[in-house]
Amino acid sequence: MNDHHLLKGAPVRERILREVAERVRQAKSTHTLGRLVSICIGEHPEVAVYIRNQAKAAAEVGIPFEEQKWPDQLTQEECKARIGAMNDDPGVIGVILQRPVSGDINVRSLQSAIHPLKDVEGMSPASIGNIVYNDLALAPCTAAASVELIKETGLELNGLEVVMIGHSEIVGKPAAMMLMAEGATVTVCHHMTRSVAIHSRRADAVLVAVGKPGLLRGNMVKPGAAVIDIGINQVQDEDGNIRIVGDVATDEVKEVAGWVTPVPGGVGPVTVAMLMRNAITAHERQLKLGWLD
Repeated sequence: MNDHHLLKGAPVRERILREVAERVRQAKSTHTLGRLVSICIGEHPEVAVYIRNQAKAAAEVGIPFEEQKWPDQLTQEECKARIGAMNDDPGVIGVILQRPVSGDINVRSLQSAIHPLKDVEGMSPASIGNIVYNDLALAPCTAAASVELIKETGLELNGLEVVMIGHSEIVGKPAAMMLMAEGATVTVCHHMTRSVAIHSRRADAVLVAVGKPGLLRGNMVKPGAAVIDIGINQVQDEDGNIRIVGDVATDEVKEVAGWVTPVPGGVGPVTVAMLMRNAITAHERQLKLGWLD
C-alpha cells in the first residue's frame, strides 16, 4: 500500500533524468560529448554502490562514464597533476572525486584542484562560493536534491519558513544558501542551538542532515510541513541485522507532516540525478566559453 505522506525520490529522479537525456541528445547533435571521470584513490569497497549508481544514471542519459582507480601511494601533488590534466582535456566534461580517499591526501585541497566548470559535484570552494551570488547551476548535488524535493511538494519557496538542522560545508550550509536564493526564510540549527524543537515546530519545511538516527520526532514538526531527511545511518536491530535509517523518526513524523522523504529511497536517488544535470550543465557552459570544438 502506498503511503501518500512519503515523498519518494524515484519519480523525481526519473523526471530529471528524462530532462537531462533530452539535453544530452541536443548536445550530441552539434558537438561530441565528453566523459565523466570518477576517481577512487585507494581501495574503498563501500563506495562501489555509489559508483554503480552514477554509472547507471550516466548510461540512462547517454553521458560517457569512466571509472579510474588510483593507487594510494600517489602523493598530493601527483593527484593534483592528474586532475590538472583532466582540467585541460576537452574530452572530460566533469570530474567526480569519490570519498573517502586513502593516505595523507587532503580532500579539500584536491577538490579545489578541480576546475569549477568541471566540478560536477559542486564541492569545490569556488562552486560553493558561487551560491552566495545566487549562481546555483553547479550546486552540491545533495543540497540541490533536497531543494528539488521541497519544490516537488508544490510549496511556494518564496517566503517559505524553512529550518535546516545541520550546518556542514557540503550539505547544510549550501542547502540553506540555495533556499535563500530561492526566496525562502531560513533558520540554521546546529549542535550549539539551545532548542531545535522551538525552531522546527514553526517551520513549513524542515531539512535534517546531522547523522543522528531518529533525531527529529513527531512532536518537533508543524502539522502539514515538508520534512526532508538527508541523514544516512547504519543501525543494528535486536537480531543483529544492520539497516539504513535517516535522522527522522519516520513513522512518528509522517503522522504529523504533510510529506517526509524515506531513507533509503528519498534524497539519494535525486542526488544522482542532480549529478547528471550538473554534468550536462557543465558541458553547456564549457561550450559557451569556447572550450570545445
